[in-house]
Amino acid sequence: MVPVIALVGKPNVGKSTLFNRLTRSRDALVANFSGLTRDRKYGHGEMFDRRFMLIDTGGISGEEIGIDVEMAQQSLQAIDEADIALFMVDCREGITSADYLIAEKLRRRNAAVYLVANKIDGLDPAAALVDFYQLGFPEIFPTTASHGRGVRALMEVILERFDPYNGLSSDWGDSIKVGVVGRPNVGKSTLVNRMLGEERVVVFNEPGTTRDSIFIDYERHGQRYTLIDTAGVRKRKNIKLAIEKFSIVKTLQSIDASNVVLILVDSHEGLVEQDLHLIGSVIDAGRGVVVVINKWDGLSADQRESVKTEIERRLRFADFAKIHFVSALHGTGVGKLYESIKIAYLSATHRLSAAKLTSILAGAVGTHQPPMIQGRRIKLRFAHSGGRNPPVIIIHGNQTESVPSHYTRYLERAFRRELGLEGTPVKVEFRTGENPYNRRLYSGGGEGRKRRTKNITKYSKRNL
Repeated sequence: MVPVIALVGKPNVGKSTLFNRLTRSRDALVANFSGLTRDRKYGHGEMFDRRFMLIDTGGISGEEIGIDVEMAQQSLQAIDEADIALFMVDCREGITSADYLIAEKLRRRNAAVYLVANKIDGLDPAAALVDFYQLGFPEIFPTTASHGRGVRALMEVILERFDPYNGLSSDWGDSIKVGVVGRPNVGKSTLVNRMLGEERVVVFNEPGTTRDSIFIDYERHGQRYTLIDTAGVRKRKNIKLAIEKFSIVKTLQSIDASNVVLILVDSHEGLVEQDLHLIGSVIDAGRGVVVVINKWDGLSADQRESVKTEIERRLRFADFAKIHFVSALHGTGVGKLYESIKIAYLSATHRLSAAKLTSILAGAVGTHQPPMIQGRRIKLRFAHSGGRNPPVIIIHGNQTESVPSHYTRYLERAFRRELGLEGTPVKVEFRTGENPYNRRLYSGGGEGRKRRTKNITKYSKRNL
């Protein structure tokens, strides 16, 4: 799984600035789950062909009182979940008693620690860094997170110890990777054990990291699967005694490693904000999603109708996701999950031709044209595939930077409908400029070559 990096330090040393630079503020997830008195941010980044997860912790000063004591404890918990701790100090303020305190706490933990001296701009590095060697770390990395100075050099050193990310470390490269995530005590381990069933063929059970996420490879009806269980597979008799501890790190790692994610929801509680956060995280990560409403057998007919109405209303933003109502404990409806898993996987990995995508685009634009921008109509000319899992569709035209979000959503729905894609988000991206396929379309010599040049010139003039 991807390495986990925690940003640690006293308040206002630039942790959030570095976090935003490394994640580009796209995948940040705020942890406002019960039991957390202050928000922590979690996000993904990628550099040097390596993916990583970041935790932006709260500050530690050593003088916490009241609610700040709990925040400091949460910061230390984040360090315990991490492979690497970036210990950030402020060059302009100089070394403080809080820095000594944090250094001592970090030495008691297992994470590898890198000392990052931030806000170095405008200072003499030799003079600014000398006092920080007293903290006992052999190397200091000077940075200015706000401008990006020194950040690439820092990350290059950190990430060289990890292999380039290529998904699961399993020999079953053709298996469908299925993550099972959800809030505590919604029945994740019960569902995993039920899905494995009595006829399972378990090839190996191997911890994916030093934490307790486990990859379980098995076959069902000739199809290979890899279940990713964040809580570990427990014996059936021990399930009721187990107390699940929610970890956003483990959850996000499972999402990242999956092709399709099962979001488990407790039907007795309905969809709560935490469930919606998780579903949003799966969509942002571009993974296939299946929503599983568990403990369905314990509801009356009226309660079931009420839950269905509420789910339909609150899941409009993920209307492409299949919804199943099951009892993991008794097995009711669990077998039908596999059909939705396979549909979501095939939709996410489906190969898309440029001709088909351009035809769908033309039909969508013909039905509902893009808006006018400063008296000029946005022109969307052609489309092609930009990737799979999730399907990424690149649309070329002019003024594409002005395409409004509601029209982007309209196009996403049109592509999903016409291509028959279910259970997976579809991402539409726009480019302004020349058609990269013109040279393929007009690749002959003589007359064909003149025609190709004429068309390219004409297209370019229209976009000047």
